[in-house]
Amino acid sequence: MKPTATLLRRCTLLAAVAATLCSALPAAAHEIWFAQRSNKIALIYGAGAHDLDMVKRLPKIVASQGLDAAGSPVPVELKPAESLVLVEAPAETAVLTAVMDNGLWSKSPDGKFHNKGLDEVPDATISGRYYKYATFLRKHPAGALAPVPGLKFQIVPVGKAFPRKMGETLTVQVLHQGKPVHKARVFQDGVTDPGGAHVFTGKDGRATIKVRNAGLNVLVADHQTGPEVPGQTRMTEHVATLSFMYDPPPE
Repeated sequence: MKPTATLLRRCTLLAAVAATLCSALPAAAHEIWFAQRSNKIALIYGAGAHDLDMVKRLPKIVASQGLDAAGSPVPVELKPAESLVLVEAPAETAVLTAVMDNGLWSKSPDGKFHNKGLDEVPDATISGRYYKYATFLRKHPAGALAPVPGLKFQIVPVGKAFPRKMGETLTVQVLHQGKPVHKARVFQDGVTDPGGAHVFTGKDGRATIKVRNAGLNVLVADHQTGPEVPGQTRMTEHVATLSFMYDPPPE
């Protein structure tokens, strides 16, 4: 049976949409997240298993904060240590967050990304302002966690009980400016399976995944909104991580 003209048009449209989504992936591939390095907590910038130089990007971190188990603020300081940015926070810190303004990026037709807007790259195939957000559960919550105040885009655990081991389920809610995000992608693990297994949030912004790892887990969610300055870029991208760890079994 020969395909109809209507079917061919639909296939062409779907192919174009898929190409657009795929071309957007490199810009969304880099995140910030918290992880343990040499028994200390570090703020990482990278893609998958590749850590990049966070020290030179430290000026792009526009906010960081810590909360104790009751949700009260605790003092937090980010300090460069050779190629790492380490976190200094008191023992009672239960939650850490950070926000990076990664600036304007535009992709020219030759496939190269430039740290510029449409005014300087008018023929860009992709142009956006990119924000990165990180939340780290230094201590596992007993149940649902309240959203972090002032964090524009975040992944929040909302299940009745936080999973205790790999393979258990975790329900999260993706929020933008405090409101649930419908059809946000939630990736199961951005470090061990970057761009891999993921689910979409429902109308309530919620999604349920299985905990992938027995050690470090880094969930990733992304969301696009309109340009902050029309004509400067075509969109604004928000990428958030939620990371937590399980202790190794006793020797």
